[in-house]
Amino acid sequence: MFCLTALAVETIPPAPAHYFNDYAGVVSAATAAQLNQRLEQFERDSSCQIVVAIYPRMQSDSAIEDYTVRVAQAWKVGQQDKKNGAVLFVFTQDRKLFIQTGYGLEGALPDAICKRIIAEEITPGFKAGNFDAGLTAGVNAMLAAAKGEYKGTGQTVARNHHHQSGLPVVFVVVFVVIFILIVLSNLRRGGYYSRSGWSGSGWGGGWSSGGGGGFSSGGGSSGGGFSGGGGSFGGGGAGGSW
Repeated sequence: MFCLTALAVETIPPAPAHYFNDYAGVVSAATAAQLNQRLEQFERDSSCQIVVAIYPRMQSDSAIEDYTVRVAQAWKVGQQDKKNGAVLFVFTQDRKLFIQTGYGLEGALPDAICKRIIAEEITPGFKAGNFDAGLTAGVNAMLAAAKGEYKGTGQTVARNHHHQSGLPVVFVVVFVVIFILIVLSNLRRGGYYSRSGWSGSGWGGGWSSGGGGGFSSGGGSSGGGFSGGGGSFGGGGAGGSW
């Protein structure tokens, strides 16, 4: 009963659309865009995925270290084979934060380094009411610590997914164009279409459609943004408050 009650009061937020996500509205648009671009480029250069998620408060009664590891695990930050992801969680109204590190970055971002980044780089800005400065310093420190651990491919997981999903669309477009040309050709010849297929002087044999499915494109992404790569977490990292 205790476990069921704990689960009932906890919400795992959906995976973010970007690398830098300010759901609390405490960072300027210019700083958010700049940090998001830097984090995206870092994945291209190193294959590491570092994500920042800022919320007003935790949606859980659990300890912050337990809650954030479940969220990071659900988002699958980091590459599946390298597990090289990290997430900086900030809860502004709770005045708490935590850096969760994936298995593959525990060497570059061990608990002691995460604790130092929080204490010396992030929270001084927070205490002064300057979230832009604190988060910029924190992101810079995390990128510096993780730099050189892995080699990137020049692309992000989201971009790879976009390229892969784009290939079937090409085949569908070609199929539709061919089908329209065949329809037009048969109409010119006096053919007609019924439930049993095409009939008339222009087409022998006939063709019938299976079902009424149709085609619809998935999502509206242009290929950018953040997409988890299958990484996993075991609770490495550190937290703090201000």
